[in-house]
Amino acid sequence: MMLGNIIEINDNKVTLKLSIDINSQPNLVNLHVIFEDKSKRIVGEVSKVTQELMFINIVGEIENGVFISGGSARPSFMSKVRIITLEELELVFGSQVLKDGYTNFGTSNVYANYKINVSINEFFSNHFAIIGNSGAGKSCTVSSIIQKLFRNNKPPVNSSIFFFDAYGEYNNAFSTLHTENNLLNYKSYTTNPQDKENLLRIPIWLLDVDDLALLLDVDNPAQLPIIEKTLKLVPILTGSSENTIKRKNDIIARAVQDILLSGNGSVKIHDQVIAVLTKFNTESLNLETQIVQPGYTRTLKQCLFVDKTGKMQDMEVVVEFIRDYIIDEDIDIPEDELNKYYSLQDLELANEFALISEGILKSDKVFDYANVINVRLHTLASGENAKYFTYDKYVDRNQFIDKLLIDRTTGGRCQLVNFNINYVDDRIAKVITKIISKMLFVRSSLTVPRGSKSYHIIVEEAHRYVQNDRDVQLLGYNIFERITKEGRKYGCFLGLITQRPSELSDTCISQCSNFIAFRTLHPKDLSYIKEMVPNVTSEIILQLKNLKPGNCIAFGSAFKVPTSLYIDIPNPRPLSNNVDLQMVWYNSSNNTQILSDDVNVIMATQIENSLPQPTTGNKFINYVDEPIKEITDSNISSPSLPAPNQNLIQNNS
Repeated sequence: MMLGNIIEINDNKVTLKLSIDINSQPNLVNLHVIFEDKSKRIVGEVSKVTQELMFINIVGEIENGVFISGGSARPSFMSKVRIITLEELELVFGSQVLKDGYTNFGTSNVYANYKINVSINEFFSNHFAIIGNSGAGKSCTVSSIIQKLFRNNKPPVNSSIFFFDAYGEYNNAFSTLHTENNLLNYKSYTTNPQDKENLLRIPIWLLDVDDLALLLDVDNPAQLPIIEKTLKLVPILTGSSENTIKRKNDIIARAVQDILLSGNGSVKIHDQVIAVLTKFNTESLNLETQIVQPGYTRTLKQCLFVDKTGKMQDMEVVVEFIRDYIIDEDIDIPEDELNKYYSLQDLELANEFALISEGILKSDKVFDYANVINVRLHTLASGENAKYFTYDKYVDRNQFIDKLLIDRTTGGRCQLVNFNINYVDDRIAKVITKIISKMLFVRSSLTVPRGSKSYHIIVEEAHRYVQNDRDVQLLGYNIFERITKEGRKYGCFLGLITQRPSELSDTCISQCSNFIAFRTLHPKDLSYIKEMVPNVTSEIILQLKNLKPGNCIAFGSAFKVPTSLYIDIPNPRPLSNNVDLQMVWYNSSNNTQILSDDVNVIMATQIENSLPQPTTGNKFINYVDEPIKEITDSNISSPSLPAPNQNLIQNNS
């Protein structure tokens, strides 16, 4: 049945004069229509309908049985205009049969009971962003998508998905993974100091110059060489082999010689040399080392004596003695003799020595910018955050990542690893997120053959961690921006979950290929989405302001056209619901209970039962009164999915 005649074609917008009785039809807004002209079929989406006119946006073209998205094709005025058929609908939104390589995301808001099945490759082999206001359904969406992915007939047993969980929400959603399939394992780490068994610990020796610069909040590029020198010194100063001791003596002797020849007063020289040799010494070079001279033998400490006139009588003797420890040519220390296992305290000690060798004792200018590092390192080493960088035995980067992916109970491989970063402040949480993300990126970039392993990094509340930081000015790069620009070819992917997209790194959001957008109200965020996200129209922006919880618009490389859908409720849910004030304020039997990271199963069940369940009222357009069904093998294998107006479709079949 013809809908009407084209009266205007303006760019990708078409105006139709209706020839049908619109009052006898259901709501046609957001439905798809076909402009048919001989063998040419152009697809449009209805944006607005009046009593006499229909306004349609061109979204693509069906050519040789394949839907090609984009508005480059245009209909002619002689084109016949009709509602899309079910067969054509599957070319646009995908088959209703859940085939290998596909996973279900939810149900269409426009076409009743129409399941939105998405190509795993098209979605998960790209960076993605899930955006929307607080309470719009982001956490439930992530949980639902991941649960369905792992409940598929062929679950991704070789996947490696890392969550950075800002609130500790996801344990409840994924903790039953192994009981459902013994090939699957889920593992959680926490920053809660009370949970020592699952406490997140990162070996300090795995941190390079850039990592330490972020950890110590360095803001001056001139401080980076000091950190670099610290990292070179620490395996030597903590070593015990003959070669490392010779090298250590050489380092100490050079520092002492610089002090002796500094031109300062004898008292100051005395105090500085005593201070250095008290903290840095070996069995052969220390304050008690004997200096043998004709006629007497004295200790080095005795030779540093300053008499009543303020002079150090044995200055030349000490200088000559110290020079004997200085090695003119570099000692080639074998790799296995360097101490790779060291602590924060060892690092602090090495940093102090690096500062001395940089001339901190001789220059106030050097002291001003260099001593800040030492102060911050001391604060870290002696503070509450030290526990997160304490590790019980030596592991290299690959061993550390492998250990993250091993289940403690079963010994099997974990497909999901969750880091609860709720118990540390945002600065430390951001640094931890960057450090681990960088390890995963480096690991993926060195994997041979390239792309044979994959790592997915999903960051909750990403606007707090994936920002336009000063990293680029300090280090020359931001690790999240590097992942979004280079990670795809290595198999390292970034997923961003945020309620403030305008606060994200511009580079990161622009490199995302898929978006799931929930209700968004802030004008700055809406403007940002329209400017930064590809294929976003004014109609989509308008819809984002009015979406109900659980409803979203998905668009990107995994979706041929922007798709309005309802995400099925995950089971179990993440613990992301709001506080029930009626129960807290007025229920006298309510007993306050403090929960640890190991979520109390009984409490989680009570929360689950108290949460509202989805109804068909959550849909944009409800063409039938039948509620949305859960995905089962039966309704996947033999779908019966009516288009919105069965009569129109039958007439056009």
